[in-house]
Amino acid sequence: MTDKTMALDDFPATLASGSTIGIGGWGSRRKPMALVRALLHSDVTDLTVVSLGGPDVGLLCAAGKVRKLVYGFVSLDSIPLDPHFRAARETGTIEVAEYDEGMFVAGLRAAASRLSFLPTRTGLRSDVLTMNPGLKTVASPYCDEEHVAMPALRLDAALVHVNRADRTGNGQYLGPDPYFDDLYARAADRCYVSCEELVPTTALLDAGPPQSLLLSQIFTTGVVEAPHGAHFTTCPPEYARDEPFQTEYATAAKRPDDWREFARTYLSGDEAHYQAAVARFHADRAGKRQEATA
Repeated sequence: MTDKTMALDDFPATLASGSTIGIGGWGSRRKPMALVRALLHSDVTDLTVVSLGGPDVGLLCAAGKVRKLVYGFVSLDSIPLDPHFRAARETGTIEVAEYDEGMFVAGLRAAASRLSFLPTRTGLRSDVLTMNPGLKTVASPYCDEEHVAMPALRLDAALVHVNRADRTGNGQYLGPDPYFDDLYARAADRCYVSCEELVPTTALLDAGPPQSLLLSQIFTTGVVEAPHGAHFTTCPPEYARDEPFQTEYATAAKRPDDWREFARTYLSGDEAHYQAAVARFHADRAGKRQEATA
């Protein structure tokens, strides 16, 4: 079997400016944040990003990497809107295609099945069609019924994060929800998987049921071992969302000066620099709590 492991810092060179990338996870849950952070330091730009978005979208918008965003929502879950996305949306600095979540998933399913579209009832008689005038409807050949013809969301590359993977690209999730990471992988020409831990293939069978083996090596191009690589989003059972740090991110994003300081502190170096800076953030908070109770 082919060893598909790669270094995190080598990943951005596999993408070209102008690419369409899909980013797995959901809101602020199990996002491939280490892969996204690596992209921030690259020359890759002019991206079309397809995502049920969270801070992945926010960081790429803040870095000026996004030309167009295709999304069902962009949320930090416990914080309703990502401030960077909100600013980009309100100022019109990015193109957008905003779909109902059901339509979004239908688009991924169409691409995964190598179809040009899939019919869906979702979106009929709604402003989604008004906001996306390029959408068309089709008549059912079997009954007197109209459907939205949701176009396939074809991807040049997909980025996903899982709990465990082997060196050949089989990926396993151990949390309560697979989200739609398998659809992103199948809808893409290439799929890059970051994982909390690289394990032998046989170990994948010991940790969970067969359905937890979400990603097949057939669809995987590269595998990056990135412990805590979904931070500050969730990656159960390893860790929950880092709510204090997410609040720090969202607060800093609202003011240019604060954001420059945040970016300098946390995003100016490699992944090891980021993880060390986050550790200092929590150590400082713990120190302040001790002082307050002394």
